Amino acid sequence: MSRMADWGNDLYTGRRSFDFVGQSKKWYVWSAVIMAIAALGFVVRPINLSLEFTGGSEFRVATQSAPANYEERATAAVRDIAGAGSSANVSTLGGSTVRVQTEELSADEGREVSDALAKTFEVQDNKVSSNFIGPSWGKSVSQQALRALVVFIVLTTAMMALYYRNLKMALASMIALAHDMLITVGIYSWTGFEVSPATMIGFLTVLGYSLYDTVVVFDHVKENTRASFANRRMSFDRAANLAVNQTLVRSINTTVIANLPVVAVLIIGFAVLGPGTLLDLSLALFVGTTVGAFSSVFIATPLLVDLRRKDPEVVKLAKDAEKYQARQSREPALATAGAQASASSSTVTSAQPRDARSETSSVDAASDVSGEAQGQTLTGRKVHKYAQSGGPRNQPKKTPRNRRGKE
Repeated sequence: MSRMADWGNDLYTGRRSFDFVGQSKKWYVWSAVIMAIAALGFVVRPINLSLEFTGGSEFRVATQSAPANYEERATAAVRDIAGAGSSANVSTLGGSTVRVQTEELSADEGREVSDALAKTFEVQDNKVSSNFIGPSWGKSVSQQALRALVVFIVLTTAMMALYYRNLKMALASMIALAHDMLITVGIYSWTGFEVSPATMIGFLTVLGYSLYDTVVVFDHVKENTRASFANRRMSFDRAANLAVNQTLVRSINTTVIANLPVVAVLIIGFAVLGPGTLLDLSLALFVGTTVGAFSSVFIATPLLVDLRRKDPEVVKLAKDAEKYQARQSREPALATAGAQASASSSTVTSAQPRDARSETSSVDAASDVSGEAQGQTLTGRKVHKYAQSGGPRNQPKKTPRNRRGKE
């Protein structure tokens, strides 16, 4: 723990640093590859929308324990009533309830399928429940979800632009947000999990978490760059990179702690509960929080630096910071040269005769006076304006009274 604390402290103070901004092209390539794979899932394996979006009929059979061949038996029972071309999506809930989802059936076909499922699984008729969702209701839910997403993005962009007083910061955060959502939905498409209203809640939660993580990093970027614009000592990209390093440990800790209960729910959902609201929600949260932490560190801040790289004030800050760094690198060299010069001067003086020393000292005194007249020493350090140019210190001045006393 102490090593982790020391490591985090070194990152915060800048003694240790990872070049996130300087290697932005590498992160862009990796993100592009991941997003391409995620987008390919929409073509290879389209999103599995639940009945709430597509409409259809759902039957649930409460059994003691689902038999090993429950999928084949349920599908055969549906096709005996609805026809050989009908499809059925069969799964288990909690290990004992068999869920059968079909396309839209008539009222008579629904009753016949319920009776057929009761006979197939050898349960009473009251152990089979049916639910019908019309396609118009599902279409309305889809439209409302898309409308809510658009409103969320517009309001969030406006809020970010007003908060940071910079449209490019808002644009970078929104691109990182779209990056997270595309990868999360793409993983859902590849896994074949249902996209239900609970999943939509998870997606919106992911958007909020990703945005929150980006805002924390951008707050540090804002503080560091504001200080850089004031003292002109550090370029915009270096100040932004320092902000990412300062928040790196916090991002890791937040992501790990947030995912611990989510992983527990995922394990229970896969092992015991089966498909359902908890599993849909937990998968969206797990993928979204992980991808959100990645984008806030590797995508949002490097993208912000690239968007502002050609701004006039950022270009001027880079030049001023470069001049400052050059001055800082010259000062130790001048100090070393001055120390070597004074050491060699003392060696030569000790080797000279007394008369020669007096001549040398007078020359040195003259040079000191000339140097102080210019206001600096050989090392470039400023001399105080009240400092004495030569002679012993604390000497009383000669006044007429002192002269009279001596006479």
